[in-house]
Amino acid sequence: MIAVQLTYQNPDPERIALRPQHRDRLQQLTDDGLVFGAGPWADDSGALVVFDTDSREKAEELVAADPYFNTPGVSVVAYHDWNVVFRG
Repeated sequence: MIAVQLTYQNPDPERIALRPQHRDRLQQLTDDGLVFGAGPWADDSGALVVFDTDSREKAEELVAADPYFNTPGVSVVAYHDWNVVFRG
């Protein structure tokens, strides 16, 4: 799996306006088996998206296809290969 870590620099109105569309897209990717889990940090300073793929390139492709990741105030901090030991 590939974990993508995000930070939010400010509550930019464009980011907030795109959030429902972004969440709908993540739900569809979850339904399609491409997202293991996603959500914001409790303080809304950023988020984590875990893609169910072993390919960083695939994760980058999925990020690039979602306008939310490119809005002002959103930064992709890191991509991490994540080894799942336990899965519900």
